[in-house]
Amino acid sequence: MDLDYFIVDVFTETALKGNPLAVVMNTAGLSTERMQAIAREFNLSETTFVERRAPAVERTEGVRVRIFTTDEELNFAGHPTLGTASVLKMHAPETLDGDTVTLAENVGAIPVRFSGAGLFAEMVQKDPEFGAELDRAEVARLTGLEIEDLDPALPPQVVSTGTAFAIVALRSADALKRLRVNQQQATVWLRERNARWFYVLGPTGKQNVGSEPAWRARMQFYGGEDAATGSAAGCAISYLVMRDAAKSGTRTHIRQGVEVGRPSDLFVSAQKQSARVTDVRVAGSTVLVAVGKLFLE
Repeated sequence: MDLDYFIVDVFTETALKGNPLAVVMNTAGLSTERMQAIAREFNLSETTFVERRAPAVERTEGVRVRIFTTDEELNFAGHPTLGTASVLKMHAPETLDGDTVTLAENVGAIPVRFSGAGLFAEMVQKDPEFGAELDRAEVARLTGLEIEDLDPALPPQVVSTGTAFAIVALRSADALKRLRVNQQQATVWLRERNARWFYVLGPTGKQNVGSEPAWRARMQFYGGEDAATGSAAGCAISYLVMRDAAKSGTRTHIRQGVEVGRPSDLFVSAQKQSARVTDVRVAGSTVLVAVGKLFLE
C-alpha cells in the first residue's frame, strides 16, 4: 500500500515556524492500530488521516478525518483541522463548497472557510461547555508558577469546544517564561476534573496593535510543548469573552510557540449572547513544507 502524505506548518506564513502537521491521504481501510503506528513514525504533535468517501456523502457529511497524537486518537484538534483543510484545498479542490471545506471529525462536522488567494482559513468550533472552576493554589503548584502570577479576576476553569482544557489566565505574559507543568501529577489531577491539559495565557499589554498579539500562550503536554493549540485557543477566547476579558465578536490575536522556536499566530473570536457564548472561530495561515509517500506492506 502506497499512501501520499503532506507536511504543512500551521498558524504561520513561514515554513519551519508554526505547528507542523502530517496529513496522510486516502486511508480508508487502515486500522486504528495502523494509523497510530504511522503517527508514531512521524513523531509530530498530531497526524491526520483522510478517508475519502463517495462525493454525495462528502457533500452532505464532510470529508472524514481522524486525528492522532503519538499516544492516542483525539476527537478534535485545531491545527490539524486547519492544516488538513488546507491540504484538501490544494490537492483535492473538489472537496470545496465555494470557499469552504467541511471536515467530518469524531466531534462532528467542522467547517473551514478560506479567504483571499492563499491558505488563510477560519474554522468554526463547537459552542463551548464550561466546567469546574479550579483551585488557584493547586493550579499554581502544578504549573510551577506562583499564585500571585494568576489573574485574581479570572479563576482557572475547565472549558471545552471539543477537547477540554484548563484555561489559566495570568496577570502578565512575562510569567509564561517560568511555566513548568508537572506532567505526571497534572495529568491525574486534570483527568479527575474532566480536563486534558493546561492552556496558560497572559496579556501582553499591546492590545492587538499592528502585528503584535494581545495575548501570549503556552501549552505543555506529553513532556514537551505544543507550538500552537487551536482547540485550546477556541476554549480560551470562549472563556475570555464569557468573563468580559475580551470583546465579543472582535478578533483577538494570540501568539504561541515562542519558547520552542516556532512562533505561531492564532486569530480568535467568539460571540456572547446573554449568558451564552457561541460562534467560536479560530483562524490562521498554513504553509506547505513537504510531499512524500508511505510504503506499507
